[in-house]
Amino acid sequence: MRHVARNRRFVISSLAVVSTLCALVATPFGAASASVASSTVSRTDAAGIVWLCRPGIAGDPCTSSLRTTSIPASGARTTSAPVPAASAPFDCFYVYPTVSTELSDNADLSVQRAEVAVAINQVSPFSTLCRVWAPMYRQRTIFSLLSGLGSDPAANNVAYRSVLAAWGDYLTHYNDGRPIIFIGHSQGAAMLIRLLSSQVDPSTQLRARTVSAIIVGGNVTVPTGRDVGSTFQHLPLCTSNIETSCVIAFSTFPRLPPSNSDFGRPGQGISLQSGQTTRTGEQVACVNPANLSNGPGTLEPYFLTKTTSPPPPAVTTPWVTYPNLYGASCHNSGGASWLQVTTTPKTRGTRPVVTETLGPAWGFHLDDINLTLGNLVHDVAQQEQAFTANKK
Repeated sequence: MRHVARNRRFVISSLAVVSTLCALVATPFGAASASVASSTVSRTDAAGIVWLCRPGIAGDPCTSSLRTTSIPASGARTTSAPVPAASAPFDCFYVYPTVSTELSDNADLSVQRAEVAVAINQVSPFSTLCRVWAPMYRQRTIFSLLSGLGSDPAANNVAYRSVLAAWGDYLTHYNDGRPIIFIGHSQGAAMLIRLLSSQVDPSTQLRARTVSAIIVGGNVTVPTGRDVGSTFQHLPLCTSNIETSCVIAFSTFPRLPPSNSDFGRPGQGISLQSGQTTRTGEQVACVNPANLSNGPGTLEPYFLTKTTSPPPPAVTTPWVTYPNLYGASCHNSGGASWLQVTTTPKTRGTRPVVTETLGPAWGFHLDDINLTLGNLVHDVAQQEQAFTANKK
């Protein structure tokens, strides 16, 4: 009963978060950039794959406005307006986390407000660096996860087969040999772990085309003290932002994840969605996106203004960032590995900070991406430069 009750609290909290994100789509903040508004490219292609994000579709959430207000501790605000790249030479393949509120085990492929909202929230900033491809997939719904992350292998397989079909379509008809950045969070990370393990990691050709794989909140594992092995046999953890064909993986917590945590501990929680089991001598990977050499670093968080609690007053841009508010470092203790995020008291001022919305066992899971978004975009930019230089 305790397990079911905890999952019920997760479902209720997740529904509240999804509702908040969905509200953005009805506002100008959720509008896609005008440059794609008149496109006639269909979301459903000739192979029957439905694309949440696809270059050229009308209202593409992955090319939404990136206007941002920066609020330092001093309160002296500045604004910036990054724009999606008109024709980036790189592709991003994004798999979104659990957001579906459908009352079935697996979602259908209809594009709904929850999927649009999470794409804006997590991956649209990468559009300055890559063409974003994000398939709709038959993910396990919040309703399904009420029974537990590992309770329905059949539903997990339905979700994965859907992602695999989209990947095959993309690779066959759209990639044209372009280098790829993989991005996934939570259930999306679990799906990417399965996809990379079976399709990319064993392939010399596809590994060479991989710039990096950002797998957040998915419990990538490695042999203790090593950078490769276990989840992936050939794709190592990234150790610098000039390294390519490597993996950035972490889960954020304010402290040691408790023993019942779904993240940061091998063989449990989210690991069950990608079929990973516990083996002696393994640990969950932690790569600090603020310092890929895994020393401490300063985070560059980016949040959608309407989801910030409390909302910053008089901010009219879709995005808000709080420089020098958070520090991060990787920790490995008590059988867990995690990216520990701490607030810098002297620099906080009156700025809001994130909380453990779903309780200590989930840490900062809902904010994994947004807490580190500026760092991840910077890492990818550096890795793209290194990839290009290495190909000359």
